Amino acid sequence: MDIVEIRRLKKYFKEGPQVVKALDGINLSIEKGKFTVIAGASGSGKTTLLNTIAGLYEPDEGTVIVDGLNLSKMGEEQLTVFRRRKIGFVFQGYNLIPELTIRENIVFPLGLDDARPDAAYFPNLVHLLGLDNYLNAYPHMLSGGAQQCAAIARALITKPSIVLADEPTGSFDMKTAQNVAGLLKMTAATFHQTLVVITHNPELAQLADRVVRLQDGKIVQ
Repeated sequence: MDIVEIRRLKKYFKEGPQVVKALDGINLSIEKGKFTVIAGASGSGKTTLLNTIAGLYEPDEGTVIVDGLNLSKMGEEQLTVFRRRKIGFVFQGYNLIPELTIRENIVFPLGLDDARPDAAYFPNLVHLLGLDNYLNAYPHMLSGGAQQCAAIARALITKPSIVLADEPTGSFDMKTAQNVAGLLKMTAATFHQTLVVITHNPELAQLADRVVRLQDGKIVQ
């Protein structure tokens, strides 16, 4: 079963007097529960594709359907709710809130919907990511790898339909990158999450069920 269905997707950006084709007729299906890597050189359209799946960019042409929802037919308020409930984000820069503890950062997305963490799911998630002893700490007290683990936990806490990660290991040394990559795959597999990752990390790409390569806004593999 496909959780993402993209057909004839085109996205343009204006750069001065020029119009740049960031995405040029993309057709892509992503299977539910699978780990997909999107690879390609800088400027190939990877981030644009990820942001379009997240409903952050509106297609200029084509359709994007995520978990049965046609994003092109949704208003901005609907898209905001869609992102909050259906999408988990993992960024290269963690994006943790420095004034909140690790526990508060992890459960923050639930508070936006006045929800509470699942009594069984939360401790299992925290334990799997090795954060048991850090819940009352603040982000600056943790290593980069531990902060990224907290960001992964935050992305998974709402049990989203799909987790989108943009270069989640890009700022780490090789050993830390491998550890985070392994944890990202393990948590997604354990909790049956669909994972879509942009990465230049070959070790992370090797862990994927599928690698989609972009070049000049088109899929080449």
